[in-house]
Amino acid sequence: MRRIAMPWLMLGALLPFGAAHAADLPPLELRSPDGRSVATVSLDGDGRARYAVSRDGQAVLLPSPLGVQLGEDERIERGLRLAGHRYDEHDSEYELVAGKTRQVRDHYRQLEVELADDKGRTLGLVLRAYDDGIAFRYRLPVPATGDLVVKEDLTGFLFPRDYACHALNLGRFGTSHEGEYDPIAASRLRPHHLVELPLVCATGHGNETFAIAEADLDRYAGLYLTGRGDGELGVEAKLSPRLDTPQLAVRLPRDQVAAAGHLTPWRVLMLGDSPGALVESNLVSSLNPPTAIADTSWIRPGKTAWDWWSGGLAADVPDAGMNTATIRRYIDHAAALKLEYMLIDDGWYVGSTGNGRYNEGADITRPIPQLDLPELVEYGRRRGVGIWVWAHWKALAPRMDAVFAQYAGMGIKGVKVDFMDRDDQEMVEFFHAMMRSSARHRLMLNLHGAYRPTGLNRTWPQYLTQEGVLGAENSKWSRRITPRHNLTLPFTRMLLGPMDYTPGGFRNALPRDFEVSFLGPQVMGTRAHQLAMFVVYDSPLQMVADSPEVYVEPAALVAAQAEGRPGQVVAARSHALAPGADVISIVPASWDETRVLAGEIGRYIVVARRSGRDWYIGAMGDEEARTLELDLDFLPAADYRATLWRDGDAATDVHRESRRIDASHRRITLELAAGGGGAVLHLAAPAPRVAGSAL
Repeated sequence: MRRIAMPWLMLGALLPFGAAHAADLPPLELRSPDGRSVATVSLDGDGRARYAVSRDGQAVLLPSPLGVQLGEDERIERGLRLAGHRYDEHDSEYELVAGKTRQVRDHYRQLEVELADDKGRTLGLVLRAYDDGIAFRYRLPVPATGDLVVKEDLTGFLFPRDYACHALNLGRFGTSHEGEYDPIAASRLRPHHLVELPLVCATGHGNETFAIAEADLDRYAGLYLTGRGDGELGVEAKLSPRLDTPQLAVRLPRDQVAAAGHLTPWRVLMLGDSPGALVESNLVSSLNPPTAIADTSWIRPGKTAWDWWSGGLAADVPDAGMNTATIRRYIDHAAALKLEYMLIDDGWYVGSTGNGRYNEGADITRPIPQLDLPELVEYGRRRGVGIWVWAHWKALAPRMDAVFAQYAGMGIKGVKVDFMDRDDQEMVEFFHAMMRSSARHRLMLNLHGAYRPTGLNRTWPQYLTQEGVLGAENSKWSRRITPRHNLTLPFTRMLLGPMDYTPGGFRNALPRDFEVSFLGPQVMGTRAHQLAMFVVYDSPLQMVADSPEVYVEPAALVAAQAEGRPGQVVAARSHALAPGADVISIVPASWDETRVLAGEIGRYIVVARRSGRDWYIGAMGDEEARTLELDLDFLPAADYRATLWRDGDAATDVHRESRRIDASHRRITLELAAGGGGAVLHLAAPAPRVAGSAL
């Protein structure tokens, strides 16, 4: 961390904490490092604290309420005076072990404010301004006696105009945090709505967009938004209630509150010149503490085969299902496609139901008789495929450390924990307990039935991905997973962190032809649309969701069955793969750099990601056909060997072509089919020349 001279201070001298000031002082201002965004903190004539945000001189948020209600009659929101403030600046870099970028610059300016009331309490406010957003958190006072309790967060977000937004109204607490982010005018957000984060809105100034989010959620309750009931345009905070005392959101024993007060999670306003700029942002991760894990060599992003989504199908295995032969086939499938992992889902341990229901008598450490788990772990090891297993959180919670220790001792690489479906304070604490325990035992995590990300991937890099998204599993029982929905997710849910959508369905159908099927489900849109997800969607553990036989040409499958060698169908023969399956083999799951080249919420997106010296570009479209002209001037000057996979004539067709892109011509045309088109472009950089080598 380096501290920098601050000529940008708007008030001149730094004021020490403890200095008294009148309530009618001019606003305190904090500018982002690039000077474009300004946050102000002020007190009105009644001593009510307000903050406001502008960008390029235009209001994004009007002066909006600050405050908290601790107990029934303990609102800290008015009659406040400024007890002190100070400014600071921080500029450093950190490295993400897995994710959409490797090196992240953490550059912000900070304002700390102390607001005192006539009861002797002091509410702290920590405000940060980044080039890509504004964030603030409270420092809650230490209670004189008893526990620290929080009843309500009184924060508001007041809009200067009727923004066009995208919102997911969950409607209630205690959900899996899955649904559609639908277009909605800000004026139609109602007090009875319970809006999931992020709320994404266009400001009306060009393509400028903002998103309201949360970061560093720890020992606190999850944040939602509701429409306002006072006639003002905007939204206000709503905290997830405790299960034991629903009238409260947070209860902390006094001896667990820091002497300086308890820091709440960050309330985040992501800001960008376009929706794509928000996709590139690492702000939510940056607002979390750095990792304390010194050796991260065991944390390995990758792609995984998966038995549950297709229904455990394996065409060349008699009596396919949750048994050793079927999982061996999936391991062979993973090895053939060069996938790093195989995830064995619900049904593998004694008492697991196979349908997600919790069985109190289940033994989470003992495989069913039909499944020889130690043999499968060893078989996977010989084939270069690590094994993940599924676990219901209720079965895990009572003896989590012992279970994780046993899994690690068996050679398991990671655990998919499921059906938590809450974000109250107790569940948030369970998440952090999982992080600590899994780090001790060197197990990676995939969280399903989970609340949306809050940046934990920086602090706990073994947490690779999570659900909290209306993903491909819903195609098994509904028509909700449309191309338009798929084009909304990158600009909404994915802004917050990794997203286990579970792509890779190869039973592709255009919207008009799509049929719901629980076993061997179809996916809506073209195969190239599915392939592009492996580039567009951020998930350091990417699922390859379908069953083994759909990734193989039918002729190769028949030949293998005739020769009596099930499980050996595609051994190192790329020509035996179904159209597009080679994309899955080569695309990485974690990246060094991410750029959004074009996009519009719900309509199309083009994302370029770099791994090493190579670039991968994924393009996805909605139900409308379109032609995209891309400028590739961001590429380092070189001649690239390009391979393009694009839509064919039918939904399952993928056309592959190769070409060269030289340093003098940096434009390319992508044509996306109607009904969910897609394309993947791999740009292989030339090998660097070795000094003294022949030309």
